[in-house]
Amino acid sequence: MFNTRMIRLISFHRYLYALFVCWLLFNNVAYAADSSEWDEVELSILKMQWIGSLPAPPPDPSNQVADNIDAARFGHKLFFDSRFSSGGKVSCATCHVPEKSFTDGLAKAEGVGTTMRGTPSIIGVAHSPWFFWDGRSDSLWAQALSPLESDVEHGGNRMQYAHIIYNDADYRKSYQNIFGPLPNLGDHDRFPKNAAPNGNADAKSRWNAMTETDRNDVTRVFVNMSKAIAAYERLLMPSASRFDEYVAATLQGDNSNALTNDEIAGLKLFIGKAMCVTCHQGPLFTNHGFHNVGAPDPASKKSWIPFLSFFKDKPLFDVGRYKGVKEAQASEFNCLGEYSDANESDCAEIKFANTKYLATLGAFKVPTLRNISATAPYFHFGQFATLSEVLDHYNKTPEDVVGHNELTELKLSNNELAQLEAFLHSLTSPPAITAELLSAPD
Repeated sequence: MFNTRMIRLISFHRYLYALFVCWLLFNNVAYAADSSEWDEVELSILKMQWIGSLPAPPPDPSNQVADNIDAARFGHKLFFDSRFSSGGKVSCATCHVPEKSFTDGLAKAEGVGTTMRGTPSIIGVAHSPWFFWDGRSDSLWAQALSPLESDVEHGGNRMQYAHIIYNDADYRKSYQNIFGPLPNLGDHDRFPKNAAPNGNADAKSRWNAMTETDRNDVTRVFVNMSKAIAAYERLLMPSASRFDEYVAATLQGDNSNALTNDEIAGLKLFIGKAMCVTCHQGPLFTNHGFHNVGAPDPASKKSWIPFLSFFKDKPLFDVGRYKGVKEAQASEFNCLGEYSDANESDCAEIKFANTKYLATLGAFKVPTLRNISATAPYFHFGQFATLSEVLDHYNKTPEDVVGHNELTELKLSNNELAQLEAFLHSLTSPPAITAELLSAPD
């Protein structure tokens, strides 16, 4: 278990890591883009980005079955089961498609309706301390809960799902082997077919008519489902890409033809002049932080209008992390809540999260660049259809849409942009997981 001191040390380590990368960048800015030779500083950065430097996922003290293989197998079944939706047609895999690097290829995810944002990849997600584009959940299991009851994603309710677990002999056995006895859901006077604290008026009415004990028992089943799904998702790690093959050979002092000359030149730009590694640092090519990069927002026309409206419940633009961190702290399913398995000392991330930091306005989570060439469209709204459009955006200094964007003009040439894009294609690889776990079980 992590205690408060340990998590603070981890956060401090992230800070030092970022400072170190910045020091490397600002003290080693002269790159020969047409050379495959690397100096010691460059090699140290390459090693930090290499998949061989990826440690095991950190433990999740809020989920006691996070690394339980039986829970992961149970979660695998739940992940692909479309019965856990209002119409029986939507599963987790509807949006997180294994063949598309666990994304869906859409600008905005589509379940029983259309969501407000795109589907991020969940490969390597076990290493993240925050979830969703805005970080409104502080654990992988808490993240899994929201889509299940969202009226535009799965569209179902927790009582419906608990009944599925109870009435399916295989699920019931798996659940009870992992989590213990289920409540007596066969008593329909106590446990109606559909009920939840949110959703339509009828479901809310039936939920409010239940005893507090019965409501808590059903919610516990709902939470345990998501903890099993999280255990499965924690297995989804990237395998070595051509980039990693190249770095492995280079660190050994060997020549490698895993990358083309243009890709090598793009790699040099990535860790140097283009400053991509400032945020896309580490083996997963993300610092797991939140940044405002001036992403265009179709709902925002004039900067002063959104600024005046972000105090409202429904602002005219997507405020991102500014609202997300507040939602995380208010959630009954956060690390400090009654459904978490953690001690208070394990929950420093959520306990000390800054909810008054205006710099988070318009900031969104830095996505992994692993498999980036296969996960278009890009950004939280799918604002850009191609990598070349993304790079063009970063190459300029876009106007502030909401808050203050952190970008500075790079002034890369068209050839440099093409080399940078070529390098990004070298980050593609299949998940490092057995094939049987990448599709619905028989």
